[in-house]
Amino acid sequence: MIDMNTENPGNIELSIVMPCLNEAETLKLCIDKAMHYIKENNIKGEVVIGDNGSTDGSQEIARTCGARVIDIPRKGYGSALMGAIEASYGKYVIMGDSDDSYDFSKLNFFVEKLREGYDLVMGNRFKGGVAKGAMPFLHRYLGNPVLSFIGRLFFNSTAGDFHCGLRGFRQDIVSLLNLQTTGMEFASEMVVKATIFKLNITEVPTTLSPDGRSRPPHLRTWRDGWRHLRFLLVYSPKWLFLIPGIFMMLVGLIMTISIIKGPVQLFNIYFDTNTLLYAAALIISGFQAINFAIFTRTYAIQVGFLPENKSLQKMYKYVNLESGLVVGILVTFIGFAGSVYSLYLWDQVDFGHLEYSSILRLVIPSVVCIIIGLQIVLSSFFLSVLGVNKK
Repeated sequence: MIDMNTENPGNIELSIVMPCLNEAETLKLCIDKAMHYIKENNIKGEVVIGDNGSTDGSQEIARTCGARVIDIPRKGYGSALMGAIEASYGKYVIMGDSDDSYDFSKLNFFVEKLREGYDLVMGNRFKGGVAKGAMPFLHRYLGNPVLSFIGRLFFNSTAGDFHCGLRGFRQDIVSLLNLQTTGMEFASEMVVKATIFKLNITEVPTTLSPDGRSRPPHLRTWRDGWRHLRFLLVYSPKWLFLIPGIFMMLVGLIMTISIIKGPVQLFNIYFDTNTLLYAAALIISGFQAINFAIFTRTYAIQVGFLPENKSLQKMYKYVNLESGLVVGILVTFIGFAGSVYSLYLWDQVDFGHLEYSSILRLVIPSVVCIIIGLQIVLSSFFLSVLGVNKK
């Protein structure tokens, strides 16, 4: 086995990486198991600890056990892991928590899959088994299943356990994925980006044991659950903006078409111009949401957060500044034409009293056309600005 404290040993196949923040109770046990696995399987490997500012002597414990310690000043689970991963020398990296909830002496499934050519090997605790007391009730039956389902739905991921802390991957995919998050959502970001970039992903069963520490874990159920959900939403403009926008526009259009000729009675309820006004608000809000979906996706591609999108590329062949201006001006003109006609009807009664329920069926759609037409014009210019540096 190589000397873990050498500056750059080279030819290392496997780096076992652990984040650390005051883990003196369990750190030695985790490192010893990892070292045992490396020695017993004749692997050229190392153990790298990403220390996040421990004050309980964890750093010295790690060095005494033969691990290499990387001091990470920026706080957060993701920061500690990312710093250690970037400093690792191995062709492959297996990361896991240093609280003795994962058994680092049993990593064969991960190494075998990595050697077979998989880019990311996810552990699945629900297939491997969750020991009694290892996972809180809310995490096991609500948080993990719901967030994993949302991740599969939003990104077509095959991962059954999005938040398993034990996983292996090729070290060189880190620069491709450009991981940014610093907190617990780092786990979700890795899976999401690996899926988006169409990397080769598989799962292996993993056993989760109770946390070996006497103090409470760093994980905070509601805070970190929200951060995971927020990340999934932000990285999916389709589900955050596009689908809700299309839904709102469709509902608004259906309501408008139903009411525009006259009031509609459903059972004993009458829907008239007040409802038409809310329908208009749905159409405008839905259109804005669709715009945000396009803006967000375009920007994310430009800065490298997301890969190129074939649907957007096809759309840009037909939707450009010039075509957007033409459509926007045409829709705005329709709105102004309706407004002028409403003024004509008002003139017919010498600008006196109008039957409001009748005239609003013309005025409200006209205003909607003016607003959406102007938004199309402005959006076309904004997309043009976003595409300035794209060749």
